[in-house]
Amino acid sequence: RPEKLQDVCYSWWCLSCLAILGRLHWIDQKALSRFILYCQDEDDGGISDRPDDMADVYHTFFGIAGLSLMGYEGLAAIDPTYALPVRVVERLKLQQQQGQHR
Repeated sequence: RPEKLQDVCYSWWCLSCLAILGRLHWIDQKALSRFILYCQDEDDGGISDRPDDMADVYHTFFGIAGLSLMGYEGLAAIDPTYALPVRVVERLKLQQQQGQHR
């Protein structure tokens, strides 16, 4: 958004759209990962919207989700459409298919 400061949650909104379009390579993933990690509260945990702000659940979730979309080591893959772990989305789809065949 014009005149809006950088914000961790935008990493998710932009990355998820680019992932759906197959264009994650358009982002400088190293720089974005550094920014998200720089927004961590190393004392109390969590991730804030920008460095030196208070961490909250919203930005922690979308910061971790963005890192996951970029393949950050140790994080489960996340579905860019549903913002859920891929394994959960696959399990839900399988359960839905099984329910339709009964």
